[in-house]
Amino acid sequence: MAETGEMRSFMERAVFPYIRYADPPATLFPRRIRTALIYTMNLAEEQAETMGLPGRLESSRWFLEMAFGPCEIQCCHDTLQFDDYDAYENSRFDPEAKMRRHEEVFPKDLEQAFELGRRMALPLPETEEQAGGN
Repeated sequence: MAETGEMRSFMERAVFPYIRYADPPATLFPRRIRTALIYTMNLAEEQAETMGLPGRLESSRWFLEMAFGPCEIQCCHDTLQFDDYDAYENSRFDPEAKMRRHEEVFPKDLEQAFELGRRMALPLPETEEQAGGN
């Protein structure tokens, strides 16, 4: 439940052409680039922890870092599941609490995503760039 099947297929198709089946694993990608994964989810942070989600996300981070370079992960928890909670059977959720969180927390998530994008545009330190082609 970390990525959709489509996203996982994309990641594998992006990474596999560059894998060197060496010990330790290495990459043929010609340089190091920054990557990021932003996850939005209906789960609260505590639920994600209970389900072991952080470990699965770390696996995806490792996969991208091995091929391309540093990878950041941002998780946006407890996001809105529906636009209109009255249109669905949803006794599991408190619509007012979900909207309140969306109004209070989601703007901060967006700011963090913007800053993540800003970091993505920064050049890597020269030693990091030279590490390409391990």
